[in-house]
Parts: sequence; C-alpha cells; structure tokens
Amino acid sequence: MLRLASMFAALALGLAACAPTGPTSVTPGAGLLSAGSVPAIYQARTDIGPNGEPVEIPRVRAAYLNERNRRQRVAYNGPEAPGTIVVDPYARVLYDVMENGEAMRFGIAVGRAGKGFNGDAVISVKKQWPSWTPTQNMIRTEPELYAQFAGGLSGGLDNPLGSRALYLYKNGRDTYYRIHGTMDPSSIGKATSAGCIRLFNQDIMDLFDETELGSRVKVRSQAESLRIEGPMIETPEGYVIPASDVSQAQDAAVGAPVAAMYATAQPAFVSPVESAVPLR
Repeated sequence: MLRLASMFAALALGLAACAPTGPTSVTPGAGLLSAGSVPAIYQARTDIGPNGEPVEIPRVRAAYLNERNRRQRVAYNGPEAPGTIVVDPYARVLYDVMENGEAMRFGIAVGRAGKGFNGDAVISVKKQWPSWTPTQNMIRTEPELYAQFAGGLSGGLDNPLGSRALYLYKNGRDTYYRIHGTMDPSSIGKATSAGCIRLFNQDIMDLFDETELGSRVKVRSQAESLRIEGPMIETPEGYVIPASDVSQAQDAAVGAPVAAMYATAQPAFVSPVESAVPLR
C-alpha cells in the first residue's frame, strides 16, 4: 500500500517527459455524446497484458468524447505523404495521413507550454504495454520521489504510458518524445501531460497496429499550427476549439448558455516562443 501511494504521488508530479500530472476534471460542454452513445471503437476491450494475462481496457466514457476528441475521418490538405503521422500540439489533434486527401484525426492530450518537441522524427521503436523507468538524472536529483522506481514500473493500466507506445527518434537518437496511451482518459483534449502525446488506449492500440517502424512523424510548430488550423480558444473546461467556431456561435446568437460557456475562454496561443525537449 505504501508503494502504491508513493507511485500515485509520483504520478501527480509527473514521472517523466511522458507522464501525466494527475487526473483532470471534466465539465460537460458542447458536442458531447449522450450516455449510451459511445461508438463501438471506444467500448471496452480485452487485450493481452505484458505477462500474457488478459487485461480489460475500460470503455471510454461518453463525457470524454466531445467532437474534437472523437476519432474521425476528415479532409486533409497538408503537404505530408500518406503514412505520415502529423501531431498538432496546439490544436490538440493527431492526423494519420491517408490516401485521397484524407486523414484519420484523433484527439490528444499534450504537454504544458514549454514542454514539447517540434520538427521531424521517425518511429523507431514500438512497444505494447511499455514499462517506464526514471532516468539516472531524475533519480539523482529527486531520490525521494524516483529511487523507488529505479528498477522500472511494469506495463499495465496503472502505467502512465498506457497500452501502447510509439517512440520518436531523430537522426538515430531518442527524442524522449512518445505517442502513447493513458491511464487518465479524462485528460484527452487538454494540456495536462508533462510533454508527450497521449491518446485514448483504444486509439493508440489501433494506430499502433497501422503504424510501421520507420514511419515519419511531423510535429507542427506553433506557427505551422496557426497557418493550417487557425487560432484556437481554450474553454474553461480546458479543451480547445477553433476561434472561428466561437465567432460563428456568437454571430448566430445561439443563446445565453453558449455565450456563457465561452465568456471566460482564453486564446490557446499566448506566446510566439517555440520550445523543444532537448535531445538527451
């Protein structure tokens, strides 16, 4: 029990570049599904765990499946070739580029400002139910928090990397940037992780199966996101929506509830400065 309590204390502070900072609250808003309307792809699944045992992956709650979080096929006009994964941390979406000018779009959880990577990379490692081990620097600087995990944290539903992980490399070196699942589905669509890209476990499982080693990944910069997606507004619940949607809602005078919903919304882009996790 003591180790379990310590583990969740560590998770609350962020285990690594890809760890969460703790569960996030969810307030129902526009575009949510009604209870019982969860698509088949987000229903519970039985998977084979890290030790060959069956693992039940819970159904994603309808409250987490707003319009931008749900997986959907969309038109894609970017320059990337089919087979490329495009991550937009500012619009909080990931595109799996397909043929015929289309892409499969996924909602993602992203890192807080200043904790990310942008540019080109390749998927050089894929792992099912990945384990997690703190770096020696983490153990050295905060032994009271990380020394107990020096031997690693086994894969499983209580692991911050979730059910699958894609490891990004640049010029043959690990960027320490991952695209992975999550132990906290309520975080999807928000900026609550410590740096990496998280998807619903169901989404990362399917993306994992469709992604080949050597696949190219493009992580957009803030300027690229603004040019392609347009400016985003962060709602009081912590999600982002296109600023154009807010303007249209206001112009349509759709009513006091919607106006109140956006009354305290803030621009998601607050700084032109780009930051990246250093290659270690």
